[in-house]
Amino acid sequence: MPEQPPYVAVVGPSRCTPEQAAAAEEVGAGIAAAGGVLVSGGGPGVMEAACRGARSRRGVTLGLLPGLDRREANGWVTVAVPTGLGELRNGLVVRAADVVVAVGASAGTLSEMALAVGTGVPLVGLGSYELEGVEPVGDAAAAVARALELARTRVASA
Repeated sequence: MPEQPPYVAVVGPSRCTPEQAAAAEEVGAGIAAAGGVLVSGGGPGVMEAACRGARSRRGVTLGLLPGLDRREANGWVTVAVPTGLGELRNGLVVRAADVVVAVGASAGTLSEMALAVGTGVPLVGLGSYELEGVEPVGDAAAAVARALELARTRVASA
């Protein structure tokens, strides 16, 4: 059976700054360039920017949507899964991933980060909350490198 690619969730504000969008796009591109699958909530902001970056490298993007209509996914999602769970889908985003990268900060981002820490999913923070269990990094390249290292370690030990 072929080796499974790492699944990396990228989470962050749906209303983000241009700097957060640029960082998320770079993270998404790096994940795809390494053969990873990008997981997100499938919406706007950081999620859209990360998906755009991944698609720029012909990567696969999985969007776990809060609503029931797959057409609500941003235009860069390749696989849209409508959950009908609203914000509760944040738990699915975290559990579908081998590692989570948080870019920026918002209430939704904080909930995903808390779920990652609480369930033992490795968590990398780029310009995000500094909490126990979060590995802060200084830039997008470092976020990608650390996330892929953590994901591969987690997959190998599973």
